[in-house]
Amino acid sequence: MRTRPSSPRSPRPRSRTTALVAAAAVLTLGACEGGAEDERKKRSGGASAASAEPSVPRARAAEVEELAGSVGCTAKIVMEVDDYRQGTCETDQAEYVFLTFTTEVGKRGWLEVAQMYGGVYLVGKRWVLSANPARYMTAARAELGGTIEESGSYGSTPAPASTPTP
Repeated sequence: MRTRPSSPRSPRPRSRTTALVAAAAVLTLGACEGGAEDERKKRSGGASAASAEPSVPRARAAEVEELAGSVGCTAKIVMEVDDYRQGTCETDQAEYVFLTFTTEVGKRGWLEVAQMYGGVYLVGKRWVLSANPARYMTAARAELGGTIEESGSYGSTPAPASTPTP
């Protein structure tokens, strides 16, 4: 009986990347909808800046290349359109997808579409990061700030997995 050599990589990164690219394509085709600010407030549970963890820095706007550098890799830009840029990179420990947006509304619209597929995202000011394995988002959060948002598949309600930062 022939066996295939075991691969050190899980097939899951490709499915996550595929879902992210599909969500990005849907957003590009006009899937943005209004009410993003109200939806964000619902997801955050109305948490205030006063409840933010003191050890997590304040999330600020950053470019794809800066996000990648903060996790120790160099991003390859895979999509660049008027309202966002997407890059990917790998380290020995994880695979990352980074998105930066021109507006917060654009970011929230993209997340609404992406979260239909489920997943975990580190969300900052006009940027989103996803890592596989997901535990590497916690380390990235210590460097970049932001909120870890987790959602189930289509039909479930996304909720923050951590306290948001201002």
